[in-house]
Amino acid sequence: MTRDEVFELIREHLADELEVDPARITEDTHFRKDLDADSLDLYTLVQELEDSYGVAMSDEQAARIQTVAQAVDFVLAHQPAAPAAPPAVPSDREPGS
Repeated sequence: MTRDEVFELIREHLADELEVDPARITEDTHFRKDLDADSLDLYTLVQELEDSYGVAMSDEQAARIQTVAQAVDFVLAHQPAAPAAPPAVPSDREPGS
């Protein structure tokens, strides 16, 4: 997932949850100062990040995330690895048959 994709999903969630115009939300946006988000709003965002991206976030990590850019950085740094391709299954058939 790209940085822009993560940012867009976080912006959509915040705009919906906090009932603000998505245009107000940039990577520099501070959750509390700029969006008046309270602890419940931030808890909901953490749950959304965990559910949507498969990342796990401790309370201490969540407390350090204060801007949208920090949330995007966290998701990108903690995304689960993409599942490996399944091993090729050998075939009994001759090549080209």
